[in-house]
Amino acid sequence: MEKLTLNPEKAKEIAEKLNYRHNGLVVVVAQEAETDKVLMVAFADKEAIEKTLTTGFVHYWSTQRKKLWLKGETSGNYQTLKEIYFDCDLDAVLVKVYQTGGACHLGYKTCFFRKLEDGKLQIVEKKVFGGKSEKPE
Repeated sequence: MEKLTLNPEKAKEIAEKLNYRHNGLVVVVAQEAETDKVLMVAFADKEAIEKTLTTGFVHYWSTQRKKLWLKGETSGNYQTLKEIYFDCDLDAVLVKVYQTGGACHLGYKTCFFRKLEDGKLQIVEKKVFGGKSEKPE
């Protein structure tokens, strides 16, 4: 498994090129490297981008907890960085990752496990680990 990493100076240089126009954050889309399946959408600040690039493990900014987090730090479901792409406005990032376990905190491989079918939201994926309980709708 190849892991993309940069030295700290180069990582800082790349991170400084981004437009953190959404409250100091960029949107990050995580996609499974082998299948191109979209795993999750989250946010990153400059520090999260730098840590992702220097360690080769994807870091995010938690808008709920208001802190930096390494994906997998509590669950063990890490995202190892294979490739990274930047959109035309430099305010959104696509990370292609090797996903350990599931990406969704509810226990699914992807956060996109619900599909609209016959006017209802249907669960179309199987859980890959225990995960947290869903809030009742």
